Amino acid sequence: MFRKTRRKIIFTVVLSLLALLTVTLTTIYLSNRAAMRRTDEEMLETYVERYSIDGQAERPEDQGRPDSGPIGQPDDLPPEPPDGIAPNRDEPRFRLSTFYSVSYGTDGEVLAVQNGNDALQSEESLLAIAEYAVHSGKQSGSKGNIRYLISDCGDYTLVAMIDSTIGDDSQQVLFREMLAIGSAAMIVLFVLSVFIARRIVRPLEENDQRQKRFISDAGHELKTPIAVISANSELLKRQIGENEWLSNIDYENERMSDLVRQLLVLSKAENGQMPKEPVDLSKLVDGEALPFESVAFEKDVRIDSEIEPGITVDGNPNQLRQLVSILLDNALSHGTGDVIALSLHRERHTAALTVSNDAEEMNADQLSHLFDRFYRTDEARGETDSHYGLGLSIAQAVVEAHGGQIQAEYRKPRAVFTVTLPVKKTEKT
Repeated sequence: MFRKTRRKIIFTVVLSLLALLTVTLTTIYLSNRAAMRRTDEEMLETYVERYSIDGQAERPEDQGRPDSGPIGQPDDLPPEPPDGIAPNRDEPRFRLSTFYSVSYGTDGEVLAVQNGNDALQSEESLLAIAEYAVHSGKQSGSKGNIRYLISDCGDYTLVAMIDSTIGDDSQQVLFREMLAIGSAAMIVLFVLSVFIARRIVRPLEENDQRQKRFISDAGHELKTPIAVISANSELLKRQIGENEWLSNIDYENERMSDLVRQLLVLSKAENGQMPKEPVDLSKLVDGEALPFESVAFEKDVRIDSEIEPGITVDGNPNQLRQLVSILLDNALSHGTGDVIALSLHRERHTAALTVSNDAEEMNADQLSHLFDRFYRTDEARGETDSHYGLGLSIAQAVVEAHGGQIQAEYRKPRAVFTVTLPVKKTEKT
């Protein structure tokens, strides 16, 4: 039980931190990518503002140089705007970036092609990208590592492009570094979550062990006074004969003895003290159901059994018999219908045992407490009731000791108890 609790704590902590880390890193990555895209778009807008298809075109730092060439030459970029007001741009990055452009006339004729400072792109590839941009129907976008901006300049249409290879490579490096850092952080957080889970669960586990030890010790200590009371009652009967008071003493003493016996059984089941062996669960369930058929007949109840033969599990026969007995007794004691369904069948690598019966409606809160010790759905039951609310707790302890699971459901109008146990692995021949 506590192992499952530790796993749940670790899973919850790791999942929460993973979600937080994923959201944080994704936000950083996308924000950085969006910022770089906005910067590229701003520089393209600057390029369009400075572009002139006529006359000389110069870089800002090259203005006044005698060797400044015409726009078609890769050494030059368009000059500052004629009004002399420089746009608010990142000039160093603008100067270090590689721009391309293709100009189209009103009739679609290519007027000019600029392939950048170092001719990294051929005119054919630039024309292909420009054609793609024009036919995309979008004013701006990207194709591969090239981002473009289409501008209507009146007498001609300009497709301005910028090479974003360096920026995209930086994004990839950023992504890999974030992935590496995130993975390392998750490993550290996983180790911390294991440590935290153990620290959280340890007091609960120690308290549970103390409770189990108390139940076991108290059960063994109570056996002696119960036996003494029974012996003294028998001696008094021989001396003074039967009377109402001695009968009450015997009845309550018997109830106390039964309660102590159930507590000791629960303690042994929870501590897994019973040895295990291969058990034919099909025969065991069928055999345990037979005695209940006569009890059910007296209550005008029928037990419908559907048991698949040949299902074998590793377990303790006595505990498994008690498990079946508890489920059938619970159905007979608390059922409201006249049919109890008992089934056992194989589901892949598990054996599924199901007991269902008509019952009063139970809400989710009642279902969640059914396996608690001393819990009874009907608190109005009197002292004459021989059930102490330990039966289903014992059943759960037996199932968990066998590595299985038990659950209760209410499928109107029936209460359904399902037990799954791992089947014995057979050797391959």
